[in-house]
Amino acid sequence: MRVTGKIAEIRQWTAEARAAGKGIGLVPTMGALHVGHASLIDAARRRCGFVVVSLFVNPTQFGPGEDFDNYPRPFERDLALCEQHGVDVVFAPSAAEMYPRENLSWVTVSGITEHLCGRSRPNHFRGVTTVCTKLFNIVGCDVAFFGQKDAQQCVVIRRMVADLNMPLEILVCPTVREADGLAVSSRNQYLSAQQRKDAPIIYEALKKGREMIEAGETDPARVRERIEAVMRRVPALQIEYISLVDPETLEDVKRIGRAVLIAVAARLGPARLIDNIVVDSGR
Repeated sequence: MRVTGKIAEIRQWTAEARAAGKGIGLVPTMGALHVGHASLIDAARRRCGFVVVSLFVNPTQFGPGEDFDNYPRPFERDLALCEQHGVDVVFAPSAAEMYPRENLSWVTVSGITEHLCGRSRPNHFRGVTTVCTKLFNIVGCDVAFFGQKDAQQCVVIRRMVADLNMPLEILVCPTVREADGLAVSSRNQYLSAQQRKDAPIIYEALKKGREMIEAGETDPARVRERIEAVMRRVPALQIEYISLVDPETLEDVKRIGRAVLIAVAARLGPARLIDNIVVDSGR
């Protein structure tokens, strides 16, 4: 496994891989890797002959007062996980390498970025789409792998790639969960022991919403009320939103038809936790 922080080197190595007839898979991450990231790497390994993992805590997707400075950066541990899972190259650039001067060019996806997390993080997705575009251009990947836990991010990136005719495929892999249902996340390590015990209430609430829909409920307000009631059983949990939206447009649904994305965000102590499930009622 090779490691570089230089754009010129990663471009050279991926060009050599392509010349050898290998498809290139990219797993974009901010590091602090866990079993969810490992599942993306494994998917890339199965699909592509050459796998690149990027480790870059992107400053442009953090807002004022967010956790950029405190975001975990266990670099050596991340490298060990990548090597264990057969990564060919780790691309770990500095902020100066990615943004060598004041950034004047931004990639903006409108509409779908204004729902869900976009309401409280107004410039977050501009940073995500810009850095992903840069990574796609630098690596020249054929397939990029993302996790369903970040559902809105997946929708936004897929739309950007389609709208801009980028020559790559976005592959979304299932959310990986702990045994108690909590979606794995790098930010879970912010939780105290008690908060970690409380956090699975989020997935429990989502499952209650799914049960209602599968039982025939078509009113999203009733489903939201039930999810909120479950989450309120943990008083320390500060709910940011509970939304039932169209899985592609991310617009609130007025009546539950076939597929609906139930998405939630909440704060528990220092951690902002997000989770979601897609429910297809079959109607």
